[in-house]
Amino acid sequence: MSGAAPASVTGKVLALLGAFDAAHRELTLSELARRSGLHLSTAQRRAAELVAAGALERGDDGRYRVGLWLWEVGSLAPRSSSLREVALPYLEDLYVVTRENVQLAVRDGTEVVFVERIAGRSAVPVLTRVGGRFALHATGVGLVLLAHAPTEVLDEVVASGLTRYADRTITDPEQLRRVLATVRRDGYAVSPGAVTDDAVSVAAPVVGHEGRVVAAISLVVSLADARPTALAPVVQTAARAISRAYAGSGLH
Repeated sequence: MSGAAPASVTGKVLALLGAFDAAHRELTLSELARRSGLHLSTAQRRAAELVAAGALERGDDGRYRVGLWLWEVGSLAPRSSSLREVALPYLEDLYVVTRENVQLAVRDGTEVVFVERIAGRSAVPVLTRVGGRFALHATGVGLVLLAHAPTEVLDEVVASGLTRYADRTITDPEQLRRVLATVRRDGYAVSPGAVTDDAVSVAAPVVGHEGRVVAAISLVVSLADARPTALAPVVQTAARAISRAYAGSGLH
């Protein structure tokens, strides 16, 4: 959602699609126009074109929602689809062994994007979802990805402010730098009570071509029952298995 109305047709279409997010999955025409920054008549014309193409759907109630065709196109993104296909068998094994929440994520700029998640039926609730984004500094996978990101990424994360999500979220830049150094040294990250007060994330890197960290996996478990040092080798073993399979697949 942007303040200034985009000038080009492509910009207007992207603004309409960008009006949707996890909290706004269905929008009326007026909401779509307001959130995209477009005039009502423009939003109506472009939305009709998107509906005709299958990128949007319009329900009997007149509300617009993301169309199946757009999901099909999005699922072809190589960083999510190819990586997910390689990693899924190992994520499933990790879930079978632990019966806890298992997550796979990549970095996009200064955010984490979750590309797969297996939720334990009796596991601690989590706020993440497939396709969802979160701050790098507040998640186990984010700490792993940030620890192996270029220095300018960390500088940008710090400059934009370290938002507090729970009591133990890291909000001090120097503490964050120390934690990232520990992550690089130990080969895994532990993030206790950083997103919700009752959960801890244990994460490890997935390494691709030429030793580059391309993703991270994690277990999210109850903080009350957690034994991070016992969980870390299990997560690292799964991450190494995914790394070998990913490198052997020829994907970069």
